Amino acid sequence: MSDQITGLWVAMATPLDAEGKVDHAALAAHGTRLLARECDGLVPFGTTGEGPSFSAAERLAATEALLRAGIPAERIALGTGCPAVPDTVALTREMMSLGLTHALVLPPYFFRDAPEEGLEDAFAAIIEGVGSDRLRLTAYHIPQVSGVAVPPAVLGRLRARYGKVMAGVKDSSGDFASFMAFRKAAPEIGSMVGAEVLIARSLAEGGVGTICGMANLVPHLVRRQFQGMDAVADMQAAVGLMEQPFLPITKAVIAAQTGDALWRAVRAPLRPADPARGARIAAGLAAFVPALEETGA
Repeated sequence: MSDQITGLWVAMATPLDAEGKVDHAALAAHGTRLLARECDGLVPFGTTGEGPSFSAAERLAATEALLRAGIPAERIALGTGCPAVPDTVALTREMMSLGLTHALVLPPYFFRDAPEEGLEDAFAAIIEGVGSDRLRLTAYHIPQVSGVAVPPAVLGRLRARYGKVMAGVKDSSGDFASFMAFRKAAPEIGSMVGAEVLIARSLAEGGVGTICGMANLVPHLVRRQFQGMDAVADMQAAVGLMEQPFLPITKAVIAAQTGDALWRAVRAPLRPADPARGARIAAGLAAFVPALEETGA
């Protein structure tokens, strides 16, 4: 069992069928394809996967589909954060019953004025509620979306209390100073970035990798970020092609890349992006796709 998520993990987008349910076959095919394209692991039901829009039962059933497709449990980290701590505990325990150990956990994200001590209490209650030394919890810091930041000092104290169970943090703020604050306050945990353009810089400062959305679209380009700063300009150019809203656009681009229109569907309250926008961006991103991948090899 790995004590931390390291390397290139994909914040997977979630395909939906004509009834708006998770398309398990398409999800498994997408995951298998990503692992074949130099990705180290998969994170379903994070932000890019529209995680809060899916029930615990839906998340677990989709995880089972990935496992049935032959994807090892150690290469999957499930997004289990919920506003209610007991729901997070229950989902995380069920996840672990499937053989997974890595959970990506948002702080409770309704009360935006919660004090630092209260957030520490919440993460502690999750760890103690799950009650397993096998758990490897990665805190999810994305305050621009969740509205609730993960205080770096909290992770340092949790690591001191719970050891390897408090395994990591994914910093999706896009602010490198925030990443460095986690490195300083909690140097023993695995610190990752969500912003692809910061990967090389974060690795040079002791970071352990990334969980990111662009790996759905250009995984080989994201992998190149691990080789040093030389590919950062290309990553910046690829990210610059993307438009808002990011999640519907990402799915529209996958639809254009795969030729499968089902990928355009999103869960309410989101709305699908214009297919023409997805096709235009996919054409631009093709410049960053290796020739072998273009031919399907």
